[in-house]
Amino acid sequence: MKSIFLKFALPFFLLLPSAPLLAQEMPDALVKRVTEEVLEIARQDKAIQSGDMKKIIELVDTKVLPHFNFDHMTALAVGRDWNKTTPEQKKSLITQFRLLLVRTYANSLTAYRDQNLRYRPLKMQPEDIETLVRVEILQPGSKPILLSYSLEKQDNGWKVFDVAVAGVSLVSNYRDTFANEIRANGIEGLIKMLAGKNKQLETRQK
Repeated sequence: MKSIFLKFALPFFLLLPSAPLLAQEMPDALVKRVTEEVLEIARQDKAIQSGDMKKIIELVDTKVLPHFNFDHMTALAVGRDWNKTTPEQKKSLITQFRLLLVRTYANSLTAYRDQNLRYRPLKMQPEDIETLVRVEILQPGSKPILLSYSLEKQDNGWKVFDVAVAGVSLVSNYRDTFANEIRANGIEGLIKMLAGKNKQLETRQK
């Protein structure tokens, strides 16, 4: 399920503009402007299509991740156990969760060739500091897949803190896995589990 989230959530986030420009745009305008450019690059970049993981990871790390609020995402994914963690454990969890998403996004990037998108109207008031941007992935022979990007407004622009595919939250999906691991092996066990998954992805991507 997580691979499906990351496969379909990917197009919006690959070449987001710098923070000053991001702050000047409404979230839906931002999504519409950048997505087609992103998909075009993914379709035409021979290195990406051939699976050059070093280049893909560098692209994701430099262009995607600055526009995520990983502190918030990790806290939501860990859930009520977040308040039981030490500052050192929080730092480790954020680092490992961030790395997991980097490598999973990178692994999904080469799948993009033929997707078309339809944008839903933004329902947002001027004073809102959180909003949903909804995009439909259109694929021949299949029903549209609805993506919902949860963004929050910060001093340096809008930041993503969750993605939902067909109404199911990425953060909530990870929360179930994290909660099971914490019950079995504690916070340190979760950190070790994430580190192990990252090591496996790193080995496969070499």
